[in-house]
Amino acid sequence: MNFLDNSKWVKDTLAKAEKKIDYTFDKIETLFPYTTKNGKYESSVFELPIDDICWWTNGFYPGIMWLMYLRTKEVKYKNKAVECENALDAAFDDYYRLHHDVGFMWLTSAVADYRINKNEQSRKRGLRAADMLAARYNINAEYIRAWGFGDALKGHAIIDCMMNIPLLYWASEESGDPRYKYIAEHHADTTIKHHIRDDYSVNHIVIFDQDSGEILAKPAGQGYAEGSSWSRGQAWAIYGFVLSYIHTGNAKYLNAAKNVSHYFISNICDEYVAKCDFRSPEEPVIYDSTAGVIAACGLIEIAKAVNEYEKPLYLNAAVRILKATEERFCNWDTSEQSIVQMGTSAYTNGIHTPIIYGDYYFIEALMKLDGNEILFW
Repeated sequence: MNFLDNSKWVKDTLAKAEKKIDYTFDKIETLFPYTTKNGKYESSVFELPIDDICWWTNGFYPGIMWLMYLRTKEVKYKNKAVECENALDAAFDDYYRLHHDVGFMWLTSAVADYRINKNEQSRKRGLRAADMLAARYNINAEYIRAWGFGDALKGHAIIDCMMNIPLLYWASEESGDPRYKYIAEHHADTTIKHHIRDDYSVNHIVIFDQDSGEILAKPAGQGYAEGSSWSRGQAWAIYGFVLSYIHTGNAKYLNAAKNVSHYFISNICDEYVAKCDFRSPEEPVIYDSTAGVIAACGLIEIAKAVNEYEKPLYLNAAVRILKATEERFCNWDTSEQSIVQMGTSAYTNGIHTPIIYGDYYFIEALMKLDGNEILFW
């Protein structure tokens, strides 16, 4: 498959996404949409009201707004993104309930604003979030703690953090202080050692002894079971490791990204859509559309990093994933506010529902393919 054969499809699909986001702009009533109910976005999770300013996905809607602003230059998108960014300040005041996902929250909001507009207040927000992420680093075991303080969830490190540590790389680049980068690299090295298995599938969660660094457990997390293969975790690893390569130039991170991507591609190559878990029972069939679009973003970046003879493997896989997602899982009807359907939060809950980051990564991937050098991470 030659990518040039798909350029019209990319442009047409982006145009449909732009049209739908323009239509829903005044109809989405929350600053931080998560999933839809009866076609309408709301910030609720598993029937629990999330007025939770600390919820980990709260950076994705402002991220979509910044993507649309870059694409259209329409000021309404900029204004909405800034409104969301300002509202996120309340999360800084709820320190005990924050977590390692401050990267997800502020890279696509405040840091994106700073990159685009050189807003000094946004720079301060990004650096403050980076300080909070760096403070979660365990010096003895060389990992960033995912959640909690005190004894709650102590020792937990998760694969998702590979997408948060770009906040630390940015902070080093911006401040000139190498300590942020050192923490990010040490966490990435620990992730290679303990999260990536011999077959290049990944563990979602690794629990460490906080003092010795001994591995205590590798539980199922959001996958089917211990030792299974949660597809979105695999996608976080693909994109996260190539981002570490982009920020450091260290080939071991590119090699890790390639290895985990080969595993992902081999598990979707029949239809180019991802099941929630690659090692789960045949029935019920549980898909996770978000895993595919996240992986596609990473595959596109890998294609940029490798030599010309390797590029087609990664670029064509990304295009096939996005085309399959559009054909099978996208809803362009204006009665549904989301675009990408059939996302799954975890194997046991939040099954086959739109999730805001599905739309975000789908649009980001399409914009990358359309020649926009988009890298909020």
